[in-house]
Amino acid sequence: MSVTISPAGRIERVEARQQPTHGSHVVDILLPSPANIHCHSFQRAIAGQTEYRGRNTSDDFWSWRELLYRFLQRLGPEQIEAIAAQVQMEMLEAGFASVGEFHYLHHQPGGQAYDQPAELSSSLLRAAELTGIGYTHLPVLYSQGGLDGRALEGGQLRFGCDLEQFTDLYEHIRKAMQGSPADACLGVAAHSLRAVTPAGLELVQTLATDGPIHIHIAEQTAEVEAVQAAYGKRPVRWLMDHVGIDERWCLVHATHLTDQETVDLAESGAIAGLCPITEANLGDGIFPGRAFLDAGGKIAVGSDSNVFISLTEELRLLEYSQRLQRRQRSVLADDQRSCGRLLLEETAKHSAQAVGRDAGEIRPGALADLIALDLDSAAFDGLAGDQILDAWIFACPRSAIIDVWSAGRHVVRGGQHIQREAIDARFRATMATLRCEL
Repeated sequence: MSVTISPAGRIERVEARQQPTHGSHVVDILLPSPANIHCHSFQRAIAGQTEYRGRNTSDDFWSWRELLYRFLQRLGPEQIEAIAAQVQMEMLEAGFASVGEFHYLHHQPGGQAYDQPAELSSSLLRAAELTGIGYTHLPVLYSQGGLDGRALEGGQLRFGCDLEQFTDLYEHIRKAMQGSPADACLGVAAHSLRAVTPAGLELVQTLATDGPIHIHIAEQTAEVEAVQAAYGKRPVRWLMDHVGIDERWCLVHATHLTDQETVDLAESGAIAGLCPITEANLGDGIFPGRAFLDAGGKIAVGSDSNVFISLTEELRLLEYSQRLQRRQRSVLADDQRSCGRLLLEETAKHSAQAVGRDAGEIRPGALADLIALDLDSAAFDGLAGDQILDAWIFACPRSAIIDVWSAGRHVVRGGQHIQREAIDARFRATMATLRCEL
């Protein structure tokens, strides 16, 4: 197969196998790259620092969150940019050609706005320009500390906006993105039902006239119980009944669903944005993957807290969690596709929808978001067809990714990002300072 990429970064032609022409780049296997649909890049800086038991007899998401709040008080624009560049570089090397940044860190410590309201968003935009990753910015509305309407406090003050402030912030971000690459996208997000009022949800939909809309939902059982007590319905049920959920929405996590919620969410056309590594790390639970796919649901994956960034590990853990729950094998495969093929095809196509990106397939006109695999590993010996994808996801002991293109930008070559040395050095210096302060 021969794929031609236009100067605009789109796939111009896909042709039958032919002899390479002068200047062609020859690879063993070429695949569409999924988007990483859910990322809090700054959380990468606490990876590995929370894997111990605290004062509680049972640590969980809520105790982890308190550690996070203490950490983020040290972060400024330059540190956020350095961390984001490292995260984006690692994503590209892992096979994610684009990312949806769920960005809720807006203000200075204590909650005061920066002189330039979009200061921290601009830090992330600069990181994306440096790394070349396809970038969807999802500024997050976060306006209360709980379903009882309590005021924000402590670390949450850096997140908070009332509706007027958020509208102003969104407009500043829109202007800041005018100089971004043509494939960059602006969406919007509501943090969660506990952090956003019904009026806030209306505002989010009003602002996002043509971009994707994301929300955390039903991640933790404590959240489900709190929403049930406050609103009389479970989170996904309430959202489905009160908001026009459709193809523009990505419901992140959606871990705890009833059977009927699973069917209704699938039929809505919204994406279930799954983050298996983070969900396992935080002890969230297991998404009903097989039932959701059976109902026609659309899945995509993201790295969320970035405790470990790996496309294949996200896909592998998604399938393995289903096997552990059902005590069966090959749970997400179907009659036509192996596990590996289904996972890659479904997540590539639907992650593009989730981040508002014309990608996810190798077809003329699509953005050239592509992964090349090097088959020089014993894991691939004697394999063909779907078995190669299965071996890559389930059996390859090292990264087989040799090249990555994002909207035609050839940013990973020989398995490494083209700016790896400079980005890594800056990240290491940033982390040395932060860990001394902690």
